[in-house]
Order: sequence, then structure tokens, then C-alpha cells
Amino acid sequence: MNSDVKIRCRNLWKLFGPQPEAFLQEHGGHPTSEALDEGGYIGAVRDVSFDVHDGEILVIMGLSGSGKSTLIRCISRLNDPTAGQMDFDGKDLLNATDAELIEIRRHKMGMVFQNFGLLPNRDVLSNVLFPLEMQGMARDEREAKAREMIELVGLTGREADFPAQLSGGQQQRVGIARSLAVDPDVWFLDEPFSALDPLIRAEMQDEFIRLQKVLKKTIVFITHDFEEAIKLADRIGIMKDGQMVQLDTPENIVLNPVNDYVAEFARNAPLDRIVTVGAIMLPEKGAESSQSIDASDLIGDVARQVLSSEVPFAVAHGGKIVGSVGREQMLDGLYGPEGQ
Repeated sequence: MNSDVKIRCRNLWKLFGPQPEAFLQEHGGHPTSEALDEGGYIGAVRDVSFDVHDGEILVIMGLSGSGKSTLIRCISRLNDPTAGQMDFDGKDLLNATDAELIEIRRHKMGMVFQNFGLLPNRDVLSNVLFPLEMQGMARDEREAKAREMIELVGLTGREADFPAQLSGGQQQRVGIARSLAVDPDVWFLDEPFSALDPLIRAEMQDEFIRLQKVLKKTIVFITHDFEEAIKLADRIGIMKDGQMVQLDTPENIVLNPVNDYVAEFARNAPLDRIVTVGAIMLPEKGAESSQSIDASDLIGDVARQVLSSEVPFAVAHGGKIVGSVGREQMLDGLYGPEGQ
């Protein structure tokens, strides 16, 4: 197992129906869609394999019924997979005892879900310190840690308020603070912002990005919103009918979708905030120019410079000139090649 791999899933299945384990064995571990339908089974997760790297934000997305929420529940062992292999920090999570699983959840996993899950009879401070209380942490220590998390999410001064006194965005901040109180290695978030109004949702996405820059957690984030996915993700996994259709960087998903299903998600994506200069440059190793930009720059950040220049810009990577970008390449990057 690579040292930077936090979670490893191989050939993960979750079937709903009678005796699903026996059904899988009868079909050699790879039943067809027709066999599933004929047997009356729902393939919520079908032969899914992927890694989640340390410090990465992996966003899993798809339409309703694609299997994305079932997948995150399998990874966290809230649902037991029907078959497959799943390692957490090199430990076989599927063969963990109940006691081991409780310890992993209490100390290494944080979870946030769409419905917040706050305890209505507890104030903000008591909600945030609740998982620390379950750990048996001393009162003074858990209160200090909870106040630190409340400050981190911008709710200082609301410690004595109850959930009913908070807005939806504030309630979700409490949920985030509570999930972070245990200082988890891995943070699972299942559509945490989808119930919020658009403006509050955008604010929470920005807050999420700010927190990740500070905390550098390993994150699995579920959404049905492609714009949210490309805003937050290091990599995006797109699911359909329980299968992982494509797992790649936002840029590669937009520029190289594997099929029409993925392309439809990416059709209206804001290319200027996704595509990098390196993806549109002419690979001319000998390119020279008095002006240079970096291959990792987003095209939206340098478009004005390039489009206002009579001569192409040299493109640098790792201190070396690796190509050039002029007006034509920039326009193709922003709007797609002419004729498409």
C-alpha cells in the first residue's frame, strides 16, 4: 500500500436483495446488469475500486440513485459492503471487530450529513463537545477543544444558543465543528450544503475551502452538483447505476469525458476556472518570449494578459520553458476550438 493512500477500495459491491453474497458467488463476483434485474437485485455499488490519498479532497458525484451515498456509507462502514476489500490506513476495515470500528469512528473519522443531526436539547457548545464526551475526555479539556472548533467555524458568541435559534448555515457550521472536534484523519461529508439557500451554500463552500487550507484533512465529499464538485475537488469520481464511470481531475473530466453521461455534466462548466495553461499550450520546448506564465495557471487568471498581447507568452514549468500560448490557444481554451 502506498504511504500516501489513506483509503483503498477494491472491487466493492453493495447489493440489496435475498442472499446477495451467494448471488455474487454464483456469478463469479461479476454479475451482469441483466442478471441483477432477473434476480431482483439492486446493485447500489457495483465493483468499485479507487484510492483516497492523504490530504486529498475526493468528490463523488452523480444523479439521484447513482450509488454515491451508499458508497460513502460503505466506506465508513455505516453499511456493510456485500463484497470487496477496504483498507483504512493499511488496516483491513471489513474485518475490524466492533470494538476496533468504534475506536476508528470515535478517533479517526468525522462525518457531516445533509440533515445536520444536531441534538435539539443541547446548546451549541454541548453539541460540539458531544463526541469528546463519548470519548471520555475530561470536562475542561473537551470544553476548551469545543470552543476552539466553534471559533474555527466562526460561531464565537453563539455557544449558549440552541439549534432552533440558528439559521441553516449556522446549524451546518455547528455540525462541521462537531465533526472536527475529534481531529479526524478522514472527513466524510454527504451533501452537507444541498439543503441550504444558494447564497448560504456558496458561503459554506468558501468556508469549507478555508478550513481545508488550515486543517489539510483527507476528505470524501458527496454531491449531485457539478459546479460544487469542481469548486472543491482535487479529483472527482462520477457514478452511474452503482458504477464509477470516471475518476479524474476536474480538468481532465471537462476536457476528456469518457462518455456522453460525463460530458453532459461538464457541458456548462466554467472552463476559465478549471482549465490550466498547460492544457492549451503549444508544446514548443524552444519557445522564447520576454513574457512568461506558468503551466499551472488557470486560463481565467491570465486570459486578459494573453489576449491583449501581440505575441505569444512562453509557458514555464519547473523553471523551464515548455511551450507557448497565444490568442488563438487562449480563445480555444475559453470557448472551445472554432467549429465545435
